Amino acid sequence: MSKYELISRYLIEFLSQEVRKTGLKKVVVGLSGGIDSAVVAVLAHRAFGDDLLCVKMPSHYSSQSSLDDADELCNVFSLRSEIKSIEPMLRAYETPDMSPLRVGNLSARLRMVTLFDISAREGALVLGTSNKSELMLGYGTLHGDLASALNPIGDLYKTEVFELARYLGVPESIISKPPSADLWEGQSDENEIGYPYSDLDRALKRYVEERHTQEEMIAEGENPELVGMIIKRIYQNQFKRRMPIIAKLTSRTLNHDFNYPRDITL
Repeated sequence: MSKYELISRYLIEFLSQEVRKTGLKKVVVGLSGGIDSAVVAVLAHRAFGDDLLCVKMPSHYSSQSSLDDADELCNVFSLRSEIKSIEPMLRAYETPDMSPLRVGNLSARLRMVTLFDISAREGALVLGTSNKSELMLGYGTLHGDLASALNPIGDLYKTEVFELARYLGVPESIISKPPSADLWEGQSDENEIGYPYSDLDRALKRYVEERHTQEEMIAEGENPELVGMIIKRIYQNQFKRRMPIIAKLTSRTLNHDFNYPRDITL
């Protein structure tokens, strides 16, 4: 059994079991036309079939190629889908002086608001699509694309998501295009972060998985600026990977000493 066959089997079972524990049977995922949401959609379809609903949420900044790629994925895998444009909501709030970052963050949050509302309509859970590279670097919007009930790919680095996509048969048009959140015209993930994912993931794995020190990584030939950047972002953005920190005042405080496993059933 290949590495990615084993991973896909595990993640399909993970999705099935974790959704079942909540008493629900359906899931929804935001489908952007990018590789992360494509991989999650294919895995979820294998786990839930037509109990998966893919939601395409374009804005006036969305590229036609992203919409076409999302449509192609739905056609290839017979995914049930619908379109809910965020353009009216975004235009109602947007002002000429807003920076691209503000527009991007607002767009991500409007999409998640839409997705959670549809999940309430469907009686479904929202699936996350953030990969480990993004989560470690804090490259995501709090209460936007980082929000979800379950995330099957959060422990896969971006380069591993590409390999899993190839194993799953995701269309080449999605695999081969430069990664982009498509939040504004010409936006590129790697340009925004400053390094290609191949370099980011290699350095992240050395620091996170292999537990090398900053000094060891530089001595081994890693770019000092790259190493310094990832370590700074990992610690600086820890708050994005945690539930809100509650000030402790009583003997049993949520997320301090009142923690029960989620698989306990009554």
